[in-house]
Amino acid sequence: MAGIILPTSFIMPGRLKKPTPLKNPERPYIALGLEGSANKLGAGVIKHSEDGTATVLSNVRHTYITPPGEGFQPRDTALHHREWALKVINDSLAKANCEVSRCSCRLIGPGMGAPLQSVALVARTLSLLYNKPLVGVNHCVGHIEMGREITGASNPVVLYVSGGNTQVIAYSRQCYRIFGETLDIAVGNCLDRFARVINLSNDPSPGYNIELEAKRGKRLVSLPYATKGMDISLSGILTSVEAYTIDKRFRSDGQPRDENDTDIITPADLCFSLQETVFAMLVEITERAMAHIGSKEVLIVGGVGCNERLQEMMGIMAQERNGQVFATDERFCIDNGIMIAQAGLLAFRMGQTTPLAKTSCTQRFRTDQVHVAWRA
Repeated sequence: MAGIILPTSFIMPGRLKKPTPLKNPERPYIALGLEGSANKLGAGVIKHSEDGTATVLSNVRHTYITPPGEGFQPRDTALHHREWALKVINDSLAKANCEVSRCSCRLIGPGMGAPLQSVALVARTLSLLYNKPLVGVNHCVGHIEMGREITGASNPVVLYVSGGNTQVIAYSRQCYRIFGETLDIAVGNCLDRFARVINLSNDPSPGYNIELEAKRGKRLVSLPYATKGMDISLSGILTSVEAYTIDKRFRSDGQPRDENDTDIITPADLCFSLQETVFAMLVEITERAMAHIGSKEVLIVGGVGCNERLQEMMGIMAQERNGQVFATDERFCIDNGIMIAQAGLLAFRMGQTTPLAKTSCTQRFRTDQVHVAWRA
């Protein structure tokens, strides 16, 4: 794919950087990260060495999968996380060949309330049992910091696309500034909901099965293109594409169908059309942010960032601007514990910890509310 840089190693070598408040550690640091904001339960262990390198020691994940046509409910998802927490954490520690780490990092938000509370309870318990410090981590910042570390992107425009979030982000003055975002539903939510409409499997994920179905699509049907400045709106697009599955009176060109007409719009055509329209909107607002800050780098993070068609479209745009697109594969794009460990350990090395009395969770914790103390 043009202009795409994907990770090839679990070990991230030190590289030349601008002056930063974050100094190389005097001794190795190890952190255990816990993620559980939605239907993925993850635990990961990361090591920061004296030479500035970061090494992924383990990255274990288990997904709560529902039957086709059904979404995942907060209560059932929380129950899944409670049932699998011990096994996922033990597997992660065993693969890392270490005991409970020197620092325990856990997700603080945003996400679904009940699953967040379940993971927070586990993190508090570990902290009390082993007398380890806790670091609360913003989910979005976890995605960004893991993406930066894995790909080596220096100061990119970040497109953060997942089931619960859609944001275009750029760093400035120790804060990740939001340039644009969805005004209603997130792109991952849009894709997942349409997958349920056409009864696609949730295994391994509805978004992935939408991507596979879209590769068989041949017709581009007309859907609303809803960019509003730097923001986008997706609920109208979802309503419009759902209407094609209900109203059989029209052909793919919008004309009435007669009794002998064979021009049928297939589910694959609708998946293809939905992806092309939504991804074109994302590319447009990302390019506008690149032009505004003068960047030639794009970093795609979040679960939808695994989509090869999105990476391809973004790569074409970046290549036309003599730029590059940085992306990761499903190990790091999809929600995982190692991204929480990475962001938490960066904060811990800057002296940030979360007192036990303040380890509450929030479903709405915006990216631009985080003090990014480890960057200049």
